[in-house]
Amino acid sequence: MPDSHHTSKNLLSAMIITYNEEANIYRTLHSLRWLSFVLIVDSGSTDQTLSIVSEFANTRVIYRKFDTFANQCNFGLDSLSSEWILSLDADYVISPELSNEISNLFEDFSAIDSFSAFQIAFSFCINGKPIRSGLLPPRTCIYRRNSGRYVDEGHGHRVVIAGKTGFLKSKIYHDDRKPIVTWLLTQAKYQNIEAHMLWQARSRKLPIQDLIRKHSFLAPFSAFFMCLILRRGFMDGKEGIIYAFQRFIAESLLFIYMHSKYPDKT
Repeated sequence: MPDSHHTSKNLLSAMIITYNEEANIYRTLHSLRWLSFVLIVDSGSTDQTLSIVSEFANTRVIYRKFDTFANQCNFGLDSLSSEWILSLDADYVISPELSNEISNLFEDFSAIDSFSAFQIAFSFCINGKPIRSGLLPPRTCIYRRNSGRYVDEGHGHRVVIAGKTGFLKSKIYHDDRKPIVTWLLTQAKYQNIEAHMLWQARSRKLPIQDLIRKHSFLAPFSAFFMCLILRRGFMDGKEGIIYAFQRFIAESLLFIYMHSKYPDKT
């Protein structure tokens, strides 16, 4: 595993937001064994999440009742003292290549002096297998604690950075293994929020992909075609096909919400 003698000096800590993540949290924390401190911000898990977390000596759990993702993350930031933060979801797994890259980055202080944050790209996984057709954009996962603050955006959240952002070469595995019924319920909630956000937005200010999502029934089919054909998901076997159908279902839910809840507004 990577040498952690710099990270042990309170330079870099990880932060993870959890709620009932027993299907994922072990793999995430196992990939962070090289890091000296991992803060878990839990909102009242009722499954085995906290029992699994307790198996890792480098973790600490704090509790906050959930209201928004941004508030949850900012609460976590205010509870940390390290200069740099590695912010992860509970289904993100740090690859060995990425852990080495991060460790090497923080061994060379001249490489980080001019930066306030670093973005990392993703390898999306289906059934634990990385696929090439994932549509997740890079995310700002590493940043100076005093340079970042979270804001809510649509059904999710993002960190706003004051300063220069760099990019790492290695990727994070997005590996959610919760039951499919959980995924469906989550997508129903997320797409409801997304529909409301698009309904409120002025169409002339939306990018072309969101204009299609807001006004056309073609969005689900476009997502399916992009994932399976343009991004060569068919080369990933059944996992690539599953992912294409997942995106089709998610965009279909958005279309249904848009044109049933807001029929006169689109």
